[in-house]
Amino acid sequence: MLIQNDAKRWQRLLVSAVLFIVIAAMVYKSTMLIGTLDSVLQTLFTNNHPNATGGMKVVMTLISFIGSPKMDLVWAFIIAFLLWGFKYKIPALWTLGVILGGDVLGAIVKHVIKRARPAQHMAADNGFSFPSGHVLGGFLIAGILMLVVVPIIQSESLRVICQILLVFYVALLAISRVYLYAHFPTDTIGAMLLAYAWLQIAEYLYVIFAPILSRWKFVSNSYV
Repeated sequence: MLIQNDAKRWQRLLVSAVLFIVIAAMVYKSTMLIGTLDSVLQTLFTNNHPNATGGMKVVMTLISFIGSPKMDLVWAFIIAFLLWGFKYKIPALWTLGVILGGDVLGAIVKHVIKRARPAQHMAADNGFSFPSGHVLGGFLIAGILMLVVVPIIQSESLRVICQILLVFYVALLAISRVYLYAHFPTDTIGAMLLAYAWLQIAEYLYVIFAPILSRWKFVSNSYV
């Protein structure tokens, strides 16, 4: 199978889930530690002039658009379509389940925490701030590619290049959201932790249900 059983998966889930809960609780309580951390990281990654224009802002805006929740759904459907076409039907269904489940999970957390966005945020960025929907979805897309697309690539060197590019993309997406004042830095950190924890659960579900689904007629000829 593309995704194998892993005895350490629950350890990774526990660590990421606990860290996310701790950060979410501190954000909810607006603790001084979270405020200080956000201030320090914002100084490193934000544009000093929110309304300024320039090459960097154009690049960050483009990256933010590519990783927007709507585009994440588009990427997920494209990935699923291609996987289905190459007879990876069960991974295709799993891809859609991962992105849709992550979106629902992120929306629930947003409405529980109800954190306001940075004061300088653009009008286009509405809704609650924690966790970042862009980073959550972007991390999941990268995770899906890592788990069920990259392993299919025959060339080892190309697989390594793809993995590096995916890590770089997620990091750049997180920075872009802070740079554009759309999110606090801890919104992006929380999003990555939540996405990672959800991926651990999704991988476990794949290992359990993929062999069962392979006996269903409409996906019986699927690679697993």
